[in-house]
Amino acid sequence: MKLSEAVAQYVVHKQSMGMRFHTEQQTLASFCRHLDGLDIAQVEPERVLAFLAGTGPLTRFWQRKHEVLLGFYRFAIARGYVSHLPLPRSVPKPSRSFVPYIFSHDELRRLLDATASCQGPRTRLEACTCRTLLLLLYGAGLRISEALSLTRADVDLEAGLLHVRDSKFYKTRIVAIGSDLNGVLGKYANRRPAGHHAPDAPFFLSRAGQAVTRQVAEGTFRRLRLRADVLRHDGARYQPRLHDLHSFVVHRLVSWYRDGADVQRLLPHLATYLGHVNIAATQPYLTLTPNLLEEVSKRFERYAMEEHHE
Repeated sequence: MKLSEAVAQYVVHKQSMGMRFHTEQQTLASFCRHLDGLDIAQVEPERVLAFLAGTGPLTRFWQRKHEVLLGFYRFAIARGYVSHLPLPRSVPKPSRSFVPYIFSHDELRRLLDATASCQGPRTRLEACTCRTLLLLLYGAGLRISEALSLTRADVDLEAGLLHVRDSKFYKTRIVAIGSDLNGVLGKYANRRPAGHHAPDAPFFLSRAGQAVTRQVAEGTFRRLRLRADVLRHDGARYQPRLHDLHSFVVHRLVSWYRDGADVQRLLPHLATYLGHVNIAATQPYLTLTPNLLEEVSKRFERYAMEEHHE
């Protein structure tokens, strides 16, 4: 049996169980291309290891690919397609944990200003689409996949609510948005061309009137990032990403500290707003920036002074 045939069976099996399995399907498709049409019984451990290793430094993506292949080969063994696992027994740990990029307010302004470069007819997205998408990702803490999946009906401008359906953790949630962001979304909605106001129509449209794909959005953001000169120089493998607009988490913490809010009580609410299953999923974005460190220090200083005067 061809490897691609076994993979197709496995994907159908997983999706028949109600799983979306999109990312895993892409990983397995890449694995098939790497093995270039081999029968599943001809796959050697060395070829599997080469696929897992890739061409860059070791990251957590190695582990994710390994998990996908492990599930597939267990499926294949249970059906008698192969007799053993051609996977390495030990899973190496990445030498360094992934650290998201935290945009400063100045960098966010430069990115928004750079959206004006999307005015040319050759760009896939119009300037207003780029700007609205960036503001939504930052202002509502949405993932790019969630934002691009929004339909016209999902954006309730009268109530100031977004209906985010089937998010990363297979849940649907309602996200409240502020009046400023609601106004931005309203202006964008009013610019929609005729024939794209149906409730199930995509909210974000390309210049050609089609749904914006993740590939187009990320490619556009890479060009904006270069034009705005928003780059990281800390030796990290990845440059700033659209998903790093979760920077608003740190900015929210700074605001809470300045306002004297009970941050420990509010953090679980923030995690829920983001659609995270627990506070641990929010943890990577709780990076200690200079502004946050300053506000934490001020809070501690006030606390210490109060204790001293008692």
